[in-house]
Amino acid sequence: MKRIAKKDIWLFAAQAAVWMLMLLLLPLAIFLSTRNWESTSTSLLMVWQLLRAPLVVYFANFYIFGPYLFFKRRFWWFALCNILLITGVNYGFVYGYFAIRNNGLNMPPNAWMGFFSGAFMFFLLNLVMAAVAIGIRHFIRVRQLKQQLEEERHKNIEAELAWLKNQINPHFLFNTLNNISSLTQIDADAAQDAIAQLSDLLRYAMYETNKTLVAIGGEVDFMRNYIELMRLRCNDRTQIDYRFDVGDGHAQIAPLLFISLIENAFKHGTSTNRPSSISISMRLADDVLTFACDNTNFPKSDNDRSGSGIGLENTRRRLELMYPDSYTWQQTVEDGIYHIAISLRIKS
Repeated sequence: MKRIAKKDIWLFAAQAAVWMLMLLLLPLAIFLSTRNWESTSTSLLMVWQLLRAPLVVYFANFYIFGPYLFFKRRFWWFALCNILLITGVNYGFVYGYFAIRNNGLNMPPNAWMGFFSGAFMFFLLNLVMAAVAIGIRHFIRVRQLKQQLEEERHKNIEAELAWLKNQINPHFLFNTLNNISSLTQIDADAAQDAIAQLSDLLRYAMYETNKTLVAIGGEVDFMRNYIELMRLRCNDRTQIDYRFDVGDGHAQIAPLLFISLIENAFKHGTSTNRPSSISISMRLADDVLTFACDNTNFPKSDNDRSGSGIGLENTRRRLELMYPDSYTWQQTVEDGIYHIAISLRIKS
């Protein structure tokens, strides 16, 4: 059995309150003006006789005919059920007509015209109540569908962000382990220190980045340690400098957002036999964070598919999901220098 939600109970209570107000409004006004209980009870009975049929038609269409017939496109059944219901709840007019005919009462044409006019207006009122019920149900239905779609969209975004983050961590770990493996053949002590640094980096990646947003100060420490770790694999021909100006570091940012760009700088911007340079900067001013990276450009050969651009694709996709319409992306290659700059608005 379907569980009745609290919002459904409140919806029914609100509609019942509106109908109760319509029922009591005229009798209450008469009582306040006359202080006569007999007149008040008479007016209450009269209003009840007037609203009884529209009330039944309204709630029948709102809770039965609308959800199970109209919105399932069973329009003929919907029309037939309404005709039968409206005829049934207005039996007084039908009964009155046949009673007059069977008893052989002679009524003047003006009286018959008044009778049929009243019956027509009352039937029209019932049709209007059916239309109002369907209109309100449609409005609520559309609103619920939009809310469900929005919830599904948020769930899909969260799932995609989690997937993108999981793509980043193994990619970063694979590259770093390769660097340390190369270092063990040159300097075992340096390799041991590098393993300790890697342990700190992985600890941050595993335990501090599970949130949607993290303090930018932790991200800066992570990037600084990563750069120093990557510096170990570079020779004297590579010039590396970085600058981080992010204030007190309390501003919030998506975790591991720029690490793939730094990875690419070391992967595609260094050479063992040619001069290389890497310059990384990040600055926070007036809630606008700007990250820039310039490095010498040594394109990989067609046979080298390491990374294959997954870092840039993931970074851009995460920016689209986390900072829609609030970031800029610049990417150029000029005079052998690859330049990328990202600006985004964050909350301090």
